[in-house]
Amino acid sequence: MKEKVLLKTDFSGLRLFRRGKVRDVYDLGDTLLIVSTDRISCFDVVLSCGIPYKGKVLTGLSHFWFGLIKDISPHHFITCDIKEYPNQLKKYEPELLGRSMLVKKTKPLPVECVVRGYISGSGWREYRQAQAICGIKLPPGLRESDKLPEPIFTPSTKEDAGQHDVNVTSDYVEKTIGKSAADEIKRLSLEIYQKAAKFALDKGIIIADTKFEFGVYNNKIILIDEVLTPDSSRFWPLDEYSPGRPQASFDKQFVRDYLESLNWDKTPPAPKLPRDIIDKTSRKYLEAYRRITGSELQA
Repeated sequence: MKEKVLLKTDFSGLRLFRRGKVRDVYDLGDTLLIVSTDRISCFDVVLSCGIPYKGKVLTGLSHFWFGLIKDISPHHFITCDIKEYPNQLKKYEPELLGRSMLVKKTKPLPVECVVRGYISGSGWREYRQAQAICGIKLPPGLRESDKLPEPIFTPSTKEDAGQHDVNVTSDYVEKTIGKSAADEIKRLSLEIYQKAAKFALDKGIIIADTKFEFGVYNNKIILIDEVLTPDSSRFWPLDEYSPGRPQASFDKQFVRDYLESLNWDKTPPAPKLPRDIIDKTSRKYLEAYRRITGSELQA
């Protein structure tokens, strides 16, 4: 891979709003600048290496999906065209090009909005224990990776970096943000997922599950953060889909599986990834972008 990885930004003169597991966010007053780095986190631990092209894939896919689902939900995206950025950002163009976007500043809701169309991950573990996920009873006899009778909304808490999100019930969400807001984010999440899942399936990708975040802007709930990327979703190749086991994927599950094969207790520091795992992961991200958007990533 010839692409140079970007692990961290440090833009003097700009106010750092938040440095997350993957994104560096700067406060520009009425707007935020989101920079998707090439950092990768697994089990809530940020690895020391970067994945080439990862940040550009996350930004490019988010831009694509924001355009596709704009008829369902308003969102925070303004532009990712550097020519439209404020002049104060122009000197950082090499770091920003292809991996950044300007967005509206909102008040984020403290809920992770997870939609599952298939049973996998923490949902599969919870189902085996209780035949339910987040209090939603499911049919008996489901296998790992089975398609659910219909997509379900399975929210979780939104924890700080280093802490695991916890699956919660819809009642918990109602008590946290109120019934009206809870109903709205559930409706939006399910509608966005259903449209995206149908679109992706036609491109040969199963979106097994995904995570959305919402915020309040001018007293209205809008979609924020990234959307439908390999970091926030499970993408499975349709032509390799076979329920009853874990699936091949276009997301960082490939890295998780490698780390699971090691004697690591999932606390920092994470083991270093071999070069071949880094390169294969990069190719998976790029392939997801190509299949969904129909074009190659512009490096």
